[in-house]
Amino acid sequence: MLNYNGRQYICLLDFAMDFIRGKWKAVLLCHLYDEPKRFLELQRITKGISQKVLNEKLKELENEDLINKKIYPEVPPKVEYYLTEKGRDLTKIIKEIESWSMKYYPHLDSGCK
Repeated sequence: MLNYNGRQYICLLDFAMDFIRGKWKAVLLCHLYDEPKRFLELQRITKGISQKVLNEKLKELENEDLINKKIYPEVPPKVEYYLTEKGRDLTKIIKEIESWSMKYYPHLDSGCK
């Protein structure tokens, strides 16, 4: 067993999957792959996510150093979220899984980019 931040994992694969486990984390990482995004933009393109859940998931991703947020000193405040190097490396793997899905199940592609 592996221990990290008070949680136990069966193996390193179980540990790595915890970073993207759940409905929204992998989707958010993929949305940030090409360029930084603002909070409301992420909410708009991530159909079905509530403001509360989006805020929680962004904080979780930030706490794991997968994303950073940049706060611009202007009024009203402008905040952008972007991938860290660690997040970009993980998102490349997620994109490979997405490609596998598109190859074998192209009829299910809903345009989630």
